[in-house]
Amino acid sequence: MATATEETRAVRRAFGLRVRTLREPLALSQEDLADQAGLHRTYVGSVERGERNISLDNIYRLAKALGVHPADLLRDS
Repeated sequence: MATATEETRAVRRAFGLRVRTLREPLALSQEDLADQAGLHRTYVGSVERGERNISLDNIYRLAKALGVHPADLLRDS
């Protein structure tokens, strides 16, 4: 069984991959997405790499910028 730390890292990576998977078909760069979400581009990059424990507020910001419901960011692709 995975430790909490390994499990947490896996969840963060999966979330980041989901953000990237939704961003790329829209032809948005990380910087474009960050601008639309009111976030810094390096923050979006670190989210996509699974390095951030993203807040609920920022999940909503990213979802709005991607044109999806926040729950869509938590679903498996």
